[in-house]
Formats: sequence, C-alpha cells, structure tokens
Amino acid sequence: VQLQAFGGGVVQAGGSLRLSCAASGGTVRTYAMGWFRQGPGKEREFIAAISSRGDITTYAESVKGRFTISRDNAENTGYLQMNSLTPEDTAVYYCNGGVIWGQGTLVTVSS
Repeated sequence: VQLQAFGGGVVQAGGSLRLSCAASGGTVRTYAMGWFRQGPGKEREFIAAISSRGDITTYAESVKGRFTISRDNAENTGYLQMNSLTPEDTAVYYCNGGVIWGQGTLVTVSS
C-alpha cells in the first residue's frame, strides 16, 4: 500500500486549504490515519489522527478548532481541512495509515 498526500500550495494568512491522502495498491480502511507536519528547522510533529471508522478524532493543541481531519473509507482517502492558516502553519505535511507514510505536500502560508 502506498499513500500520497496532495493539496498543498501557497495561501495567504487567514486562508484555507484542504489536503488529501490517497491510498493505492491496497486499503487503509482498517488503520487509523494521521497527519503530521515538519516546519523549516523543526522536528516532525503530530497534527491530527482519526480512527479507522472515523468516529474518534484527536488534534494537537496548536491546530484544535482550526483543522478538521476526516476520511472516506469508500474512497480510501483521508482529508485535512485547514482553516485560519497562519505563517506558523508553513510546513511539509505528511499523512500516515498504520505504519505506512506518504510523501509530503508543502503548505506555505504568506503573511
């Protein structure tokens, strides 16, 4: 199974982006999925996670109330809706399912 995160780009502060994490070559339906990010000069940090059935979510304090994680198991895809973005959210965003990591997608928030 491979995961690919996409949907990153450049957005102004206060704007929104929606990231997707698509699985191919298999399914991640039985795995919890998560999003992480790594900002410039920073370590990779946890952002959000969602249970396999999508009924339980958890968020880092830094994004709580602004980001929403979701998934569509029929589409084998996870999502991260990001609102009220700030320059501090600039990072490469990664998704994972179980022990599988996807390639990151760059989000740049301009002030």
